[in-house]
Amino acid sequence: MHEQKVLLDEAAMNRALTRIAHEIIEANKGAVDIVLIGIETRGVPLAKVLAEKIKRIENVEVPIEKINITFYRDDLEKRFPQPMTGESIIGSDINGKTVVLVDDVIYTGRTVRAALDAIMDVGRPSYIKLATLIDRGHRELPIRPDFVGKNIPTSKKEIVRVHVEEVDHENVVLLEMKNGINE
Repeated sequence: MHEQKVLLDEAAMNRALTRIAHEIIEANKGAVDIVLIGIETRGVPLAKVLAEKIKRIENVEVPIEKINITFYRDDLEKRFPQPMTGESIIGSDINGKTVVLVDDVIYTGRTVRAALDAIMDVGRPSYIKLATLIDRGHRELPIRPDFVGKNIPTSKKEIVRVHVEEVDHENVVLLEMKNGINE
């Protein structure tokens, strides 16, 4: 039996993403020369929401790209017996731009490290910044997000699940516990 606790409901997620959009604009003194790159899977719809919010605030269309980091992972053989193949689609020129990498949860930092490698294979942005909806701690690499929706200290045995409408048909952040015992 899975026990779940709602950490952020849809309204709280929306407020956090609105704040992140404002922080991105403020840190970059506007929205010109920003490219949002969502890490598949849930970073992509979050990047789309951020782009919509930035457009409403600044009236600037920010390019949205997606990146698949499967083959850049340093733990590929542990995670996927048959690696998933997905294509990174970065059609925008990122050279000299500010790239804002978007992900749902930051945990060890390994996903972000893989995304950085993938981005550097595509171009040379002036800056790469990280936006994440949830920072749950427990970093294994020296990576710190620039924009955070919510810091949620967790046990290494707990699971944080971000559900987004585009993938999961709901917007909610859950803390999952199995059989009443954190796993």
